[in-house]
Amino acid sequence: MPSFHNGAVEIAYLDEGEGDPIVLVHGFASSKNVNWVYPTWVSDLRKDGRRVIALDNRGHGDSAKLYDPAQYAIPEMASDVVALMDHLGIPRADVMGYSLGGRIAANIALTSPQRMRSAIFGGIGMAMIEGGGPGENVALALEAPSLDDVADPVGRTFRAFADQTRSDRLALAACMRGSRGLMSREDAGRITVPVLIAVGTTDEVAGPAAALGALIPGAEVLDIPNRDHMRAVGDKVYKAGVIDFLSRRP
Repeated sequence: MPSFHNGAVEIAYLDEGEGDPIVLVHGFASSKNVNWVYPTWVSDLRKDGRRVIALDNRGHGDSAKLYDPAQYAIPEMASDVVALMDHLGIPRADVMGYSLGGRIAANIALTSPQRMRSAIFGGIGMAMIEGGGPGENVALALEAPSLDDVADPVGRTFRAFADQTRSDRLALAACMRGSRGLMSREDAGRITVPVLIAVGTTDEVAGPAAALGALIPGAEVLDIPNRDHMRAVGDKVYKAGVIDFLSRRP
């Protein structure tokens, strides 16, 4: 698996296919494989004639594990994505992020719009602005001696997932604490790149998609029917909507 360094931080990535580049940014406690390879996003986007790049966020997958929450601030994580584009010599790309990855993509859209042809925010709506969802309860669950010591139901879900994927739980706890920064309504209104917001209709983590769409000029909203936060990732409606959006963006 190829990797590069953004400063002292080693970032693992994949780079497959040919055509217009799209960079995929996974969600918290996931990885490029779990979020994008196994649900066939990489192969489906390649079949659509695209070059697909996906990274393991810092603290995740095969990338470097860090234990200082400050190293997981959203701008820091966004810098890994831009540095990967620089490493590969890609001046502009479509960028799709899911959940935490959507928050990272939104930061790039705000601070480096010249690097994006479009942005796709999957699994994230008004939680990007108002917060909510997993928090300190998840960090504490990840730090607990075992799953049996976790009573909080949301914490148990994330702890079980981290155990299943053999993730570095302490790195994930630091990431959870460091990546909670929110975007203001005013900054959302300053995003100028074409945006698609795709959220499952039963997603209780992301927050309302339409409310976020109303803040971002020209944003499109895609409702993924009867899907929650976890099950929306590989949904066929989501995939078809993204491919349609990419075919229409300037």
